[in-house]
Amino acid sequence: MVLNARILGTGSYLPEKMVSNTDLSKIVDTDDEWIFSRSGIRNRHIAAESQTTSDMALQAAIKALEAAEVQPASLGGIIVATTTPDLTFPSTAALVQAKLGIETTCLAFDIQAVCSGFVYALATANGFFKAGADKPFLVIGAEKMSSILNWDDRTTCVLFGDGAGAVVLGPTSDNSDGILSTHLHADGRYSEMLQTAGGPSSSGDVGHLTMQGREVFKFAVDAMSGAVKEALQANNLSADDIDWMVPHQANIRIIEATAKKLDMPMSRVVTTLENQGNTSAASIPLALDHAVRSQDIQRGQTLLLEAMGGGFTWGAALIRY
Repeated sequence: MVLNARILGTGSYLPEKMVSNTDLSKIVDTDDEWIFSRSGIRNRHIAAESQTTSDMALQAAIKALEAAEVQPASLGGIIVATTTPDLTFPSTAALVQAKLGIETTCLAFDIQAVCSGFVYALATANGFFKAGADKPFLVIGAEKMSSILNWDDRTTCVLFGDGAGAVVLGPTSDNSDGILSTHLHADGRYSEMLQTAGGPSSSGDVGHLTMQGREVFKFAVDAMSGAVKEALQANNLSADDIDWMVPHQANIRIIEATAKKLDMPMSRVVTTLENQGNTSAASIPLALDHAVRSQDIQRGQTLLLEAMGGGFTWGAALIRY
């Protein structure tokens, strides 16, 4: 029997420290109006210096497990989407596994697709269920983006924040429930438009994030709307059939432009960007958990998740919640 993965529970975590646009204006040449008008961001959460990506992932995981009423020891796998791992190796997922106290043969690994990472991780986990996995999977998006920012570069440091979001997935034999389809893409020819200027096998260090904002914007709108249309066509649906779009929270202009291309009103788009910033792979699960806990998203509704990140990578997932 071919199984789908369905969402059993969601969770999220944001660091205690919040940094406003006004705070940033004290360290770079910018102000609240300049940042907000170009991005839709007013605040972002920044992790403590000693706080790691796995620390944040753990907190989101605990909340998701509690919501799903699933014990850590019963998990079949942990997948963490992150571009800011604690260590080059072992994986952040393995560290989360240890922090959850799991001593079984639960598999654990990371996925690196930057801002598209959570959609890639959902697709990967769903593949395990289609292959016969019958134990719950924990899928996490977690980032400490503050650790790879150049705090003297006002074009990038104002956009990003830290945090983690998680979902627990379980199997369902109902092919009209859970993750209905996923659609993933990549094109490495554009890598220089959004990347970190460093890495273990090149510079020997992490490097800082660099971005060609205007070019990324143009590509993002076309790529994300294209992936969304692909998901709708694959399921014989229209935008009117979608209850909620849960996009990667990169920039309010990108979100609005994507929604406009789909003729989808912003009243049906989940946005958390204003007070969280761009949290890369964590942004979709953070937004999802926010909408679930605020009771905007209800069981039985149809959700469309979409994202684009460095690589370029992009994709969409259609889910019956």
